[in-house]
Amino acid sequence: MSAPGERPIYILMISMHGLIRSENLELGRDADTGGQITYVVELARALTKHPLVEKVDLLTRRIEDDDLPEDYNIPEEQLEHNARIIRLPCGPKRYLRKESLWPHLDQMVDQCLHFVRQKGGRLPDLLHTHYADAGYVGQQLSLLLGIPQVHTGHSLGHPKRERLLASGKKPQTIERQFNFERRIAVEESILEHASMIITSTQQEIDEQYSMYRHFDHQRFRVIPPGTNTSRFSPPGRKKISSGLQQNIDRFFSEPDKPLILTICRPEVRKNLKGLINAFGEDPELQQQANLLIVAGTREDIRTLEESQQQVMRDLLLDIDRYDLWGKVSIPKHVTQDDIPELYRLAARRRGVFVNAALTEPFGLTLIEAAASGLPFVAPDDGGPRDIVHNCRSGLLANTLESVAIAQALKEILSDKKRWRTWAKNGLTGIKRHYNWQAHVHTYMKQVLYVLRRDRKRWRRQLVITLDSGKSYMPLVNSALISDIDNTLLGNKRSLRQLVSWLKDNKGKFAFGIATGRTIESAVDILRQWQVPIPEVLITSVGSEIHYGARLIPDTGWSNHIRHKWRRDALEEAMKELPGLTLQAPENQREFKLSYIVDPDKMMPIEEISRRLRDQQLFAQLIYSHGEFLDLLPIRASKGHAIRYLAYKWKVPLRNFLVAGDSGNDHEMLVGDTLGVVVGNHSEELEKLRGMEQVYFAQGHYAEGILEGIAHYHFEEIEPIPVSED
Repeated sequence: MSAPGERPIYILMISMHGLIRSENLELGRDADTGGQITYVVELARALTKHPLVEKVDLLTRRIEDDDLPEDYNIPEEQLEHNARIIRLPCGPKRYLRKESLWPHLDQMVDQCLHFVRQKGGRLPDLLHTHYADAGYVGQQLSLLLGIPQVHTGHSLGHPKRERLLASGKKPQTIERQFNFERRIAVEESILEHASMIITSTQQEIDEQYSMYRHFDHQRFRVIPPGTNTSRFSPPGRKKISSGLQQNIDRFFSEPDKPLILTICRPEVRKNLKGLINAFGEDPELQQQANLLIVAGTREDIRTLEESQQQVMRDLLLDIDRYDLWGKVSIPKHVTQDDIPELYRLAARRRGVFVNAALTEPFGLTLIEAAASGLPFVAPDDGGPRDIVHNCRSGLLANTLESVAIAQALKEILSDKKRWRTWAKNGLTGIKRHYNWQAHVHTYMKQVLYVLRRDRKRWRRQLVITLDSGKSYMPLVNSALISDIDNTLLGNKRSLRQLVSWLKDNKGKFAFGIATGRTIESAVDILRQWQVPIPEVLITSVGSEIHYGARLIPDTGWSNHIRHKWRRDALEEAMKELPGLTLQAPENQREFKLSYIVDPDKMMPIEEISRRLRDQQLFAQLIYSHGEFLDLLPIRASKGHAIRYLAYKWKVPLRNFLVAGDSGNDHEMLVGDTLGVVVGNHSEELEKLRGMEQVYFAQGHYAEGILEGIAHYHFEEIEPIPVSED
């Protein structure tokens, strides 16, 4: 196979949330449709112009919602001749804000696997994920397919939570709204796994990512964002649209004053309250300028999301409290085509742009303002620091303090000579530092380095073929996979009924088990209970796959999970830790280290994990029943093994009926599979109740499996045509 760099590459980008389409982006429509959406669409377009990029697919969530344009329900949309937007189902059809997407992300993993197998042609060479939700999806795909993952965070949970706490918000309130615990845990996992993390600024690395336990300075690359500057330019001689200007000026008593402009979504983090306080508490600033707030588009504030309603209500109440009528404009309808005109209007009136956000990792609006010849005030945080350094066209301010915002605004407005200098500086700085050609040049240089460094991953045919090329799994379109203990086994009468059903349907469905037992132990217990040897056996907590009565090993799976697995070094490192005793030799496997635990002496799992990482050792640590500890490769698990089988044998995941009883089965029960939780399940699975495609049976053991088969009409599943790659 050719080395990376000798052939054009296929990049798969994933951006889960927001409203993404090729034209007329609805920026500011809601809290999730902002700068990230612009970035991913323009990056996809810009990458296609590089000679070493064959094609780019941008995967996002498909949305069918009567309140939204039909555009977001189109399965495939062309961006360029070699770039497209792919929309896949994920959770409910309606639009969801990003904080509500977490329970549905495993389904997106399965949908992506189906896409790359059935519709995507050859496998991507690189996954580039955006924000934590897509980062989770991409990490699972990367682990399953052996494809390097590059990640851009856009916004991070740790610093955002800290800034919200510093602004006086209660911990319980922000956790309920933003789901920070889950998000930060995923961000930690991405940092541990990703081949490269792209940031827009050095400050993002030094002061934001450094808050995370898995921070590793070597993984980061600073690549300043590009922007489509063709849309943004100084005022020139061209007149501003009279209709737009009238829509703005109708709010002002003295419309010819300099204009303070802000453009943002109505959300707490954007700190519109701090801005209106700065303006309302400073009569001198009110004398100097008018304030134009573009906070998305609305028909009726009462129809907005609850959090946005609160921001807008507070804004209007504060305008009234400070008696700012005639000095503040808050238009209801501003299109994306209007935005460049608004920057030019503010520049023509010798005004200033202000981004008063509590935290700003990116700063796209500052780049747009600078490209329009408009000086700006920005948070002394994140991306703005680098933009001020590169463009020399604005001031940084502590946006937690309204007085500091007002002081910076007055400083820019009061010095006309410096205003003109900063306006010119901004135009020069944008051309030099923030264009897409420069961004893509640096991006591809770093990406090709990642691919060369991880060249072993280019042997991905091992993931989907056995050495002999012979298929050991029946040519079926469906599969029943069950845990053994307390799921398949436990009641002889219902087990006989299930075995009879399997015999009646032999050849139509593949039967498999997924268990923590070793292959030898699994075979012994199945024979004791007179269960036919399954067509596929996933054993040792997903670290081994065998086929049929001959127990033929899947060498492709072994090669796949070998990634970063150093068994001898792990065993040596674990000798130093207290409270751990190796289990008997028969419980040890090539891809599993098993220990008996003394809970009183063993250090916390997180501390063990940290010590291993400090020695560049990587493993999943599975602590169970307060007495056992298993170490597995980072790619090995029951859920990953099932998805691997689906991909390899071209059986759609939605044709896998998966049954389990305990928390160890959680991963394989969620997603696109047909999940069955038997009636005698452990309490830890209760959190799955109500999830799509997870059925809670009344019957115990095999009776619950039979109940699940009937619930899903599993016998009636029709074959689904698959393409031949």
